[in-house]
Amino acid sequence: MAGVDGETATDRVLAALPDWGNVTSQLNAEVARRMGVALSDLDCLHALNQHGSATAAALAKHVGLTSGSVSRMIDRLDAAGCIERVRDPGDRRKVLIEPTAEGLDRIRAYYAGLAACTRDELADFTDAELDVVLRFIHLVRDNTADELTRLRAAAPDSRR
Repeated sequence: MAGVDGETATDRVLAALPDWGNVTSQLNAEVARRMGVALSDLDCLHALNQHGSATAAALAKHVGLTSGSVSRMIDRLDAAGCIERVRDPGDRRKVLIEPTAEGLDRIRAYYAGLAACTRDELADFTDAELDVVLRFIHLVRDNTADELTRLRAAAPDSRR
């Protein structure tokens, strides 16, 4: 249903998403700066925290880096005490990258205030409302990932 100015609820949600994305990106960049790592390094730590240990190749794919770039990322994270290299118990020839408890604790500390106030705000929502919010987050995440894949596969913009 359109409001007085003809804007629908969908329009308002779509208009709000870039601001949310931008401020989240700025927060992540500040956390990365304070930790002494690059923004893609933070993406790597998030992937390791969510999905567990991974090879360098799997991390490169997940964060969209070349093999050379992911090697430098792993070196930075190792120097910052955020990851460790361990032998794959299933294949001793492989090396897995694992987050350290110290590294994850450092990240959690930076996001603790945001997590606490968000948890407080979410307490006002019903479980049914939270299910809708979660469904929306998953849809936006999946659509964003699909668009990223599409753009990476497309010819570069010729206006550079």
